Parts: sequence; C-alpha cells; structure tokens
Amino acid sequence: MDTRTAPANGIDIAYESFGDPADPAVLLVMGLGTQMIAWPDQMCAALADAGHFVVRFDNRDVGLSTHLDGVRAPSLAALATKRADPPYTIGDMADDAFGLLDALGLESAHVVGASMGGFIAQTMAIRRPARVRSLSLIMTSTGGRRVGLPKPSMLRQLLRRRGGAASREELVEGALTVLSRLAGPGYPIDTDYVRELTERSLDRSYDPGGYLRQFSAVAAQPDRTTALRAVAAPTVVMHGLDDPLVGYTGGVAVARAIPDAEFIGYPGMGHDLPRPLWPRITQAILDVAGRAA
Repeated sequence: MDTRTAPANGIDIAYESFGDPADPAVLLVMGLGTQMIAWPDQMCAALADAGHFVVRFDNRDVGLSTHLDGVRAPSLAALATKRADPPYTIGDMADDAFGLLDALGLESAHVVGASMGGFIAQTMAIRRPARVRSLSLIMTSTGGRRVGLPKPSMLRQLLRRRGGAASREELVEGALTVLSRLAGPGYPIDTDYVRELTERSLDRSYDPGGYLRQFSAVAAQPDRTTALRAVAAPTVVMHGLDDPLVGYTGGVAVARAIPDAEFIGYPGMGHDLPRPLWPRITQAILDVAGRAA
C-alpha cells in the first residue's frame, strides 16, 4: 500500500487510499494511540469495491503523521482542575481531518470513526455539517461524564501505557495482553493477526509521548450531547455490548442525541473490530451511506 502525506491544518497527515477518487469518499478515523492500519485492509477494499473512494489516515502524534515531539502532556489532575490545557483538542484533530479532505480536493465524505475517532467524527459533523454526508460511529460516546464509563481496571491499564525502556518482544506481548482484555467474550482476539498488526505498527512508529498527548485531548473533550441534536447526517452507531473501555451506554447516548440515528449493539463484542464482524460493520457503513445518497 502506497502511503502518502498531505499538508493539513499546519501539520502533515499520512494517508492511504483505496478505490476510484471519482467515487463518493469514505473517511476512516481511528482511535486513541492507534494507527490507520488498524482499519482492516479487507474492510477498506470491500467499501471500495462497493463504489467508494476510501481514505484512512494517521491522526497527529501517531504513525507517520506529524508528532509534536518535545511537547509534554499535562497530568490528568491538572486537566481536571483546569490548571492546564491539553496540547491540542479533539476539535483540532477534527480540523486535521478537514485539512486532509481539502488537500485531496474532497468537498465531503461519509465519515467513519472508531473510539476516539468517533469523538473526532462527531465534532466534524457538528462543526461543518455540509462536509459530512453520513456518520458511522463505532464504540464511541458523547463525551458526557455519566455515560460510556470504562471499567476501573481498563482505565488503570490505559494510564499505565507510558512507555519506557522495553524490548520489541515485550512491547508486542504487552499489546497482546491489553488487546485481549479489550476484546469481548464472544470474540477473542486473533492472536496471529494482532501480533502482525502490532509489529507493523512498531515498524512505522512508536511514540508513548504522542499517546499521552492524544489521551489529554480525550480527557479534556466537552460533552457534545446538546450539539449532537442538530446533526442532520444519516447516522449509525455500532457498539459492542461487552465493551470494557467505552461502555455501550455511551453509544446509546449518541444514538439518542442524533435525530433518527440507528443503534446496533453486538453481543459479545468488546472494544475492538473483531474479524467475524467485519462484513456486518462494513454493510452497516454502506447502508447509512446509501441513506445519505
């Protein structure tokens, strides 16, 4: 796959594309500390084969996009007490995505966001509704503090991801441990696939500081519930009913806030994209894109 970079919002964004640029665009926005290659090639190819120009990209501070090296993330306590601001916001990351669309000459796109990518996708639909043709939101929430709450053990796990000296094998095994805990009981991780994906990610980039800066943006995000009531784009909200990181009440809250949004709950799915569900998730994206058309 040919990875390119484009200037966007004052930084460089790395991206890859599938399909014909003349077809309606689908923009895939990935989650916290996760590179664009976590969007499975098979899903991207299926969306392209169905008549879409598919673009996946690395958010800032991950993968091959610009990293804000040397910028230190504030503590959660400082963020919570407003004694410090995050290095950037979810809104800044939404502007990165718009900048990429601009660079590619795309006026609008069907926007698909997973986890933190769902926060970004919602913000895009709120800020510039004419540029978001449909919304597909996966394992995400409104930003409200009473919905979508993680299990305490998972929150502690995320906060421990601070990097430090470790061998490549230790990093891979650590990722397998975390991802196995994120998976739901109905869909254990595909160990070979996850190992290969983790190794590819390490080969592309490894930046614990970037992860913490993204985490700061997530921690400081606003509650979008009221703003979401004005979103007119056709929307589908997909969520694992056994998600330990973003509880499915977060997805339900998003679907209730956005007029006429559809909620699809997957029993046994956790906070990941299980291979057996790729066809159903892909079809849900195509269905809501068809509603927009």
